[in-house]
Amino acid sequence: MKLQGITALITGAASGLGAATAKALTAEGAEVLGLDLASSIEKATQVEGVTLVAADVTSEEEVSAAIEGYEGAPLRVVVNCAGIAPAELTVSPRGAHSLDLFRKTIDINLVGTFNVLRLGALAMSKTEPLEHGQRGVVVNTASVAAYEGQIGQAAYAASKAGVVGLTITAARDLARLGIRVNTIAPGIVDTPMLAGLPERVTDALAESVPFPHRLAQPAEYAQLAKMIIEHDYLNGETIRMDGAIRMAPK
Repeated sequence: MKLQGITALITGAASGLGAATAKALTAEGAEVLGLDLASSIEKATQVEGVTLVAADVTSEEEVSAAIEGYEGAPLRVVVNCAGIAPAELTVSPRGAHSLDLFRKTIDINLVGTFNVLRLGALAMSKTEPLEHGQRGVVVNTASVAAYEGQIGQAAYAASKAGVVGLTITAARDLARLGIRVNTIAPGIVDTPMLAGLPERVTDALAESVPFPHRLAQPAEYAQLAKMIIEHDYLNGETIRMDGAIRMAPK
């Protein structure tokens, strides 16, 4: 899939992984329709070629309106980066894990991913097929927590494991339409989610990575997303981007 002259829909595009991916794809000639919460867009740096629209990924109406209201090149790419990462023990001295928090995490990370995937794929299905019948590609974001969730990550790990499980099924569902589906499972990435941690904590996290001994950068996620989009034979795969880390219980 060539990026020149197409539109990429990116969620969580105002910061972190989404912003880095938007920058990388526009550098290759793509137009980017970026979805994020209004509060995040207000703090975002404007990037040429990126149109930021306020939309909740869990809302069918808001995502549909953003896609249908965009007047630009054909939609060929979806990159799902929006997500949250709460931490709470299943049972703690305060009581049982909040069911509302568990539902919210699943709703944003898994249901939101599927919502954007299905609506983006619907729009792609209406485009003219390219070489070998290809119409588009979806890149989802899971996490190594899908495989080795740490203490306190019950909600997050379950949501990301759902994204991993969705990958091959969605790829098979959409194959007849010429739409590929792949997922990136990052390890520890230096994003705004880590910004509030003390330096000693982030240093310890970096040291726990076998090699290289550092946190991953959002630009490296963007580099991998770009490669997946351009590599037409990658389909139905979840690719770990983690420096060979295997997370300990805590």
